Formats: sequence, structure tokens, C-alpha cells
Amino acid sequence: MERYKIEIKKSAVKEIERLPRKEMKAVLEKIKSMSENPRPHDCKKLSSEEKYRVRCGNYRILYFIQNSILIVFIVKVGHRKDGYR
Repeated sequence: MERYKIEIKKSAVKEIERLPRKEMKAVLEKIKSMSENPRPHDCKKLSSEEKYRVRCGNYRILYFIQNSILIVFIVKVGHRKDGYR
């Protein structure tokens, strides 16, 4: 299986930097693992858009996949209470 390239939106980088250290490490590990499997067993496709959501503790990672060029594009990282706003 081919590896996907991970790209993170600038605003998502800032959101990751604001996380507590423990959660930041877990989120970065989850993002790194998506390069090998962009659709892990716990991901959900959002019905309203062509995006996916994956849980990482109390945080959610929203992203979309471009299969034609093997890219996972991280759009948003946030706490579950306000991750979809």
C-alpha cells in the first residue's frame, strides 16, 4: 500500500500548538498513522461534506483525502464540544 502525504492547514497547526502537551503528542501520533491508513477503523465520514473525522481522546481531527494524488489534508483539530463549528 502506498503512503499518503500529510498536509496540515496553517490554522490547524495553530490549533495543535495550543493543545496540552499530552494531547498534542497523541494527536500528532494519530495524524502520523494516517499516512499509512487514512481511513482507520474509528473514522467517520461526515454526511454534510466530503470530510472525515477521527477521534483522539476528547479531540477530533477533521480531514479530507485526495486519493488521486495520495494526500491527507488536515483541516481542523479541536475539542469535541466545538470541533464542528
